[in-house]
Amino acid sequence: MDLDRVAGLIRSVPDYPTPGVLFRDITPVLADGEAFAVVATELAALAGEADLVVGVEARGFLLGGAVALVAGVGTVPVRKAGKLPVVAATRTYDLEYGTATLELAADTVAPGTRVYVVDDVLATGGTAAAACALLTDVGAEVVGFGALLELPALGGRSKLGDVRVDALLNG
Repeated sequence: MDLDRVAGLIRSVPDYPTPGVLFRDITPVLADGEAFAVVATELAALAGEADLVVGVEARGFLLGGAVALVAGVGTVPVRKAGKLPVVAATRTYDLEYGTATLELAADTVAPGTRVYVVDDVLATGGTAAAACALLTDVGAEVVGFGALLELPALGGRSKLGDVRVDALLNG
């Protein structure tokens, strides 16, 4: 299987979650074992010398866990606000259609840890930038950000500054 077949599995859903937004649903990719394995393997190769893979809620959890397993490292989730019992750091950021807050569990990422951040889609970059900043706040070294799909027209890459961005597909 190649990434062209993976791309064909991504579903576009117009006007979700709000009118005017074209949502990219990767659920069909996750449901296809061969496609999921290709994505995990490709992103794991890009994780390089990371000590830890961080998955961003919610589809980033699924990708991040698989990438970490293939890379042979641990994984930590970055969660939406109110989901963790003990919080190390919090970041609020803007979305295309509102605002959101991300949190990192206490005692999961030690200062100096090299982390590779994974999410499903890089769109406007707000979530990616907030996740990377959250990790920097606790002293981690963000070695890169990986996504299955990047939507270049939305300019998200520019919000990540010097962080290396890896996208398997562009849409």
